[in-house]
Amino acid sequence: MSDPYESYEKLIPIVVLGRVLEVPEQNVLLRQLQFVSPDIGSGKYCWNGECRYCEISYRLTAEGNENAGLACRVRGVPGMRLTKLAFEMRYNLAEALAAARAEDETPKAAPADAAT
Repeated sequence: MSDPYESYEKLIPIVVLGRVLEVPEQNVLLRQLQFVSPDIGSGKYCWNGECRYCEISYRLTAEGNENAGLACRVRGVPGMRLTKLAFEMRYNLAEALAAARAEDETPKAAPADAAT
């Protein structure tokens, strides 16, 4: 079985409904979200823009204009904010979003090295 993701070197943060997710760079949003919620790979998505099960509203920056799009067509970029998701996507992402930190939470610091 081949890897479903485009080539990537690092994970980038995107904000989905106020929760921060780390996803692979250089991929369309639907693939990026599949990275944190494998159920998306077996969802009802057509992956070619016809079904509209992956409709989203998003902002490229916190203060940017809101845009409408399809997660199978839009590439996720660092700091992107998804403000609305189609029902199918919300359903598939429920566990990942519940486990993710809120956007306004401070990330937990890495534990100090005990050897120092």
